[in-house]
Amino acid sequence: MAMAVRSAFARWEGSLPEGSGTMRLAGGAFEGPYSAQSRFEEGAGTNPEELIAAAHAGCFSMALTAALGRAGFSPQSVETVAKVQLLKRDEGFRITRIDLEATASVPGIEVAKFQEIAEGAKAGCPVSVALGGVPEIALDARLA
Repeated sequence: MAMAVRSAFARWEGSLPEGSGTMRLAGGAFEGPYSAQSRFEEGAGTNPEELIAAAHAGCFSMALTAALGRAGFSPQSVETVAKVQLLKRDEGFRITRIDLEATASVPGIEVAKFQEIAEGAKAGCPVSVALGGVPEIALDARLA
């Protein structure tokens, strides 16, 4: 398989408190505004952590589907919500935790086997690996 290189673009104008910017995925599927308010408060727009959450949810859903398939199961669906926690620390803002909440419809699988496969998918998901500096990545995986 060929190496995949993905890209995104961001532009920021003005100071941090008063400025704003735009983030855009190279594939054109998303472009959105961001600001200090959308990142550190509850302002309108997106933020880097929300995009990390989207990437992690998408990657984990695919990783779990693939792992279930390798184990001989045929999942009907996998849905994942990722919640990225950004906290202010003495050294600055840090992503301190990511919670993955997944629900899967997998005919014929025992709960214990599903949990084992889900934990393996979390550990092997390329985005989980890339986010190895996050102190905690928690998983709550359930069968539908």
